[in-house]
Amino acid sequence: MEPSESAWRILLHAAAVAAALDGEGRAVGFRARDAAELLPVAPDDPGAVLIWHPGFGWESRLPPDDPRAALVDLYLPICSATPARPITIGHLGQSLDGFIATLTGDSQFVTGAANIVHLHRLRALSDAVIVGAGTVAADDPQLTTRHVSGQNALRVVFDPTRRLSDDYRIFNDHEAPTLYVCAQSLIRAGETHVGSAAIVTFDAAEPGHEVKQLLALLRARQCARIFVEGGGVTVSAFLEANLLDRLHVAIAPLIIGDGRAAIRLVPHANLRDCLRPRYRVFRMGGDVLFDCELNTQADASGPPSPDIVMRVI
Repeated sequence: MEPSESAWRILLHAAAVAAALDGEGRAVGFRARDAAELLPVAPDDPGAVLIWHPGFGWESRLPPDDPRAALVDLYLPICSATPARPITIGHLGQSLDGFIATLTGDSQFVTGAANIVHLHRLRALSDAVIVGAGTVAADDPQLTTRHVSGQNALRVVFDPTRRLSDDYRIFNDHEAPTLYVCAQSLIRAGETHVGSAAIVTFDAAEPGHEVKQLLALLRARQCARIFVEGGGVTVSAFLEANLLDRLHVAIAPLIIGDGRAAIRLVPHANLRDCLRPRYRVFRMGGDVLFDCELNTQADASGPPSPDIVMRVI
């Protein structure tokens, strides 16, 4: 078995048992049998590859030179989420100059094949995956886990002003349960579905609170892991509302020149007021992925030795 497949099976198992372990309230170690299946052991077992810590989540015990280590490290924060400690994660794939598409809307594909697989992994680890109306209109996505093993998440189309017709694949393919979310005032009497997608509404009388209402209705449906896949407007709305716990930004070696911006927020006058999150960096094929932890600020002074230049790729 390839190391990446072994690591992925470990992650799927870790995500599946997290809620039950959280309820037990004790530390548990896990060995990997046959390179993937997790078996419980004592936390101090020298063969443990993962440790579950109550109130915190998963810790990897894989050594840095283990070929599974980077993949496991990347996704463990998501696998650690439970109904008691949920997570909302956003993702954007952008060019070096900060665009997710050209001015005409061409976005397939800014990032490379490895980042597409990453999106499918995030879907498989999530209870719900959200996209905005612009993403559906531009890309006609399926939001399934075609490229990896794992179950499809609940698909959520966020269309506040009801701009979409019912002829997109996501409304008709029956591949996964799907919600269509828009303002209550835009629903006709007796209307319950758009294609096969169930209609869910929010109160438009609270302008600016649409994404908060969306998140609340998904939490009420016991969605502990929520993935905001795109596009830039929708991810920015969640970021502006301080509703993202993590943000993955994949940067491709591509210069577009002008186009649709990745992130747009209310600007700050001073850099000291801007968000500077803690982050980790992963190579993902030809792209570079920043995994940003949004609930903590990084040290603005940077690393201890800012004069050191290190080649990482």
